[in-house]
Amino acid sequence: MVNKVELRQETYLPEQERGGLAEVRDFLVAHEGAGSGEVAPRFLFVGSDPGEQVEIAASIHGVLRQVIEAMSQGLAVTVVPQVQKLTTQQAAELLGVSRPTLIRLLETERIPFERVGSHRRVMFRDALAYREQRRAEQYKVLEATSVDVDDEGDIETVLASPREARRQVAGRPRAR
Repeated sequence: MVNKVELRQETYLPEQERGGLAEVRDFLVAHEGAGSGEVAPRFLFVGSDPGEQVEIAASIHGVLRQVIEAMSQGLAVTVVPQVQKLTTQQAAELLGVSRPTLIRLLETERIPFERVGSHRRVMFRDALAYREQRRAEQYKVLEATSVDVDDEGDIETVLASPREARRQVAGRPRAR
């Protein structure tokens, strides 16, 4: 009989003796450093009996790799199960915006959504995609306003460049 795992938010602290983590991390690093690049795209969980194994997906391997790396650096890891469809309040909290701002983003089709009765639902992956797109846009604006300062430059000339970049960015219509 298989025990059912209760899904809950839980934080895992690194082991006091990181021997087990270090052994797994060293194995992965050795395979990556052997000139063959990443570990082969076949990943297995192996049981205690001979021939007892199951193949795991590369995406699950990626998650385990991140957990091992974080814990080997002494960091705690929190696992938070998430639903795939978010309410507008949940999506707003994830994006760090107000619910009315999120509704405006949905209605202007910046974030896809579906209606369930009279309620809107946002797919978790769509909210994350919008967050990444917004970050990229913010970095682009920061890059446009950056200035190389040399020791010989006139301070007014140096300050004029970011002002002009901000004017150009402010004058552009927002991407939808």
